[in-house]
Amino acid sequence: MSVMDNIHLSEFTQELPMGTFLGHLGPGLALASLGLWHITNILRVYFLKGSGQFVLRLWYPLRCPLRMLEHLELILILLFSLFAILIQIVDIQHPHFFIELDNVEHATMFFQLVIFTSFTLFAELSHLSETMLGVSCVLVASIFGQELFLLHYHSTDHIGLEGHYHWLMQLIVCVSFLTALYATASPSSFPAALILSTSVVFQGCWFINMGFMLWVPDFVARGCTTHAMIQSNGMMHGAVVCETKEAESRARALANLQFCWILSSILVFIACSCIAFGRKVTQRRQSLDYEALSSPGAHDPLATVGLKQIQL
Repeated sequence: MSVMDNIHLSEFTQELPMGTFLGHLGPGLALASLGLWHITNILRVYFLKGSGQFVLRLWYPLRCPLRMLEHLELILILLFSLFAILIQIVDIQHPHFFIELDNVEHATMFFQLVIFTSFTLFAELSHLSETMLGVSCVLVASIFGQELFLLHYHSTDHIGLEGHYHWLMQLIVCVSFLTALYATASPSSFPAALILSTSVVFQGCWFINMGFMLWVPDFVARGCTTHAMIQSNGMMHGAVVCETKEAESRARALANLQFCWILSSILVFIACSCIAFGRKVTQRRQSLDYEALSSPGAHDPLATVGLKQIQL
């Protein structure tokens, strides 16, 4: 291997573009954590307030003594999005701008998050959140809509097994987009809010899965190998190549199974969480009913008569 090849491999292991393991792992963990945070809060609000008073929220405040941390979710999303844009257009090791079409596409996806979080944060600080909920919902739908558009018409040719993983990713984003549109028209729909958050968790988990299955050689399907290709900016971009059609078919089938397994795991978590929240709320209501029945005067006829006289 030549000296130049060693240099390129060194850059490949240190840079963090979307086309690397860490480039998939970072956004994947962020999306999965955000979705789980929303699912937990959605279930808590729904079971405490009931279906009649449930209203979709696009972010949830952090309940802690420090009031300055109330908007932590929006601030973290904003900072993460700005950082993601930065590493897409700036070489951190040798500070200079590099403009590659696929990097700009990735940065554009994160820019939609910047627009949403900036607007929502400003609306919250200006006490306009209730009147601006519809606008925020439209911005969320725009995030998923443009993500789906850019994934479908990506300038980087994702072919073979890698293309199949990206096609499955588009299915998840499509569900997010359609659900966000429905939630915009019906913000009181609990199923829409839950499906939207579930799809965000699914996106994050699928990003992580893609990072392992496409970029870590030990996880690549049997009969397939990862090949690195040098791009014009000196960075490495990988692709999985299968030796035979049978190996590629088997790898695609494995990807389909992973898709189902991940979704099933998320649904099991949601089902268990629903049972836990439901039992907690039921026990609290039973406790309150018992206290009401056991309180002094609950069975006092004079108190009942007095109450009737007051009502008359």
